[in-house]
Amino acid sequence: MKVRIVERIGVQSPSRSRRSVWAAALAGLLAASVALAVTELAAGVSNGRSLVVAVGDWVINHAPHALVDFGKRNFGTNDKTALVFGIVIASLLFGATLGVLSRRVLAAGAIGIAAFGVTGMLAAFADTQPSDQSAVFSAACGVAAGITTLWLLLRTPTRPDQPSTAGDRRAFLQLAAGAALLAATSTLVGRKLLERGVHAVELARQHIGLPAARRPVAPPTAAMSVGVAGVTQLVTPNADFYRIDTAITYPQIDYEQWRVRIHGMVHTPIEFSFDDLTAMELIEQYVTICCVSNLVGGNLISTAAWRGVRLRDLLARAGVDPRADQVIGRSVDGFTVGFPTAAALDDRGAMIAIGMNGTPLPLEHGYPARLIVPGLYGYVSATKWLSDIELSRFDLYDAYWVQRGWAQQGVILTESRIDVPHSRRSVRAGNVPVAGVAWAPTRGIRGVEVQVDSQPWVPAHLADPLSDDTWRQWDYLWDASPGTHQLRVRATDGTGTLQDGDNEPPGPYGAMGYHTINVDVLADN
Repeated sequence: MKVRIVERIGVQSPSRSRRSVWAAALAGLLAASVALAVTELAAGVSNGRSLVVAVGDWVINHAPHALVDFGKRNFGTNDKTALVFGIVIASLLFGATLGVLSRRVLAAGAIGIAAFGVTGMLAAFADTQPSDQSAVFSAACGVAAGITTLWLLLRTPTRPDQPSTAGDRRAFLQLAAGAALLAATSTLVGRKLLERGVHAVELARQHIGLPAARRPVAPPTAAMSVGVAGVTQLVTPNADFYRIDTAITYPQIDYEQWRVRIHGMVHTPIEFSFDDLTAMELIEQYVTICCVSNLVGGNLISTAAWRGVRLRDLLARAGVDPRADQVIGRSVDGFTVGFPTAAALDDRGAMIAIGMNGTPLPLEHGYPARLIVPGLYGYVSATKWLSDIELSRFDLYDAYWVQRGWAQQGVILTESRIDVPHSRRSVRAGNVPVAGVAWAPTRGIRGVEVQVDSQPWVPAHLADPLSDDTWRQWDYLWDASPGTHQLRVRATDGTGTLQDGDNEPPGPYGAMGYHTINVDVLADN
């Protein structure tokens, strides 16, 4: 009786209030889910791009330095996946909030969902790979679906001043289940449709005839390997090659329509097609490339046989202004790098690469063309999905990562790594092989030393070099005694410069320090 009296005078009972708020929040969450899913479906139908990805790309291109560092530090190579997941979660929470606000005024939710769609549409307009008509269509479909879902769910009694029956609750739950099913189905179908373009590009890539280089590289010889199980392969298979870039999804590029433009501080701006490149003299060379975010002992580094056209030959056709000291490489997704013009013109073999380990570039590694500049970290040189090369000056332009606090010029530091044994693994006392790789691209490796505990540094055996532009395998036979021991490694490059032993994090010049592991040695019974 007390509850009825309270409800008659317009005061909400706690239990009914909580129930109505949660029902409204669920309605808003489902409306946002449907809106997101239908935009994916509409983008797939119209051969456009996901608006969620467009928002993610916008965040990547405008994120402050602190946010970028947070993502890299906490999510590593999964930072883009975490970003998309975060956008979806934030959208669903926003939808739940709109649902609560719409309990009495449906217009609040409708306006919020419309703003939601406009945000995605504007992010798509800012995209460097625009599909404006598809963006408008996708946003309109998503907004319409979201508002309709919200209205259908909220028209059942969800407020304490409206009597709720078992039939009302059943109708609400049925509508909620239908909305969830619609969201799931639309997402799955939309993703399948959006992947059509990737499959088509991959099929075209597989049918490209990659011309041979004038002087193909020879496969590594046995003398280039130390023969210790577990040591990093000299040449990294394409499937195992590390991947670091700002792209959430691979750009879908028709190689027949692709062009690279050379302009800026040049005498004659010029443009090349893929066929133009394949008709030129191709070079091939083994090059180790590395991410500046690689930690000491990290694995953001790989080696491949790259095939392509010398960059200096292309720049010679454009005629470089002597005042230009920076080459800016731009990707089709808007990412930029900047490296010294001298590195493009000297004998290191900077190239526009179109082949990797004997095949056309894989999609994830820059198909149809990318930049490879031996000796420089990827953030200043290795533009994937290349579309544009501009000659400029360092005092006039800062590339993507430089704008976010990294060093303007990134020479790969002399580094070394222990691959075997693994840290904190147990080994038997006696002769234990210790082995790994060391690198100083363009300078080569002259020597590697190993230290056990606080004993003097001792030289390791070096395998023959694959090239001065790649890592080099080394090994050391350790007479291990029982107990816990610490192993360290350091390298000396071809110029006689010893690896820097000061422990420093990657930013802004690259990580420094000696790779150190702890090994438990068991007594040999």
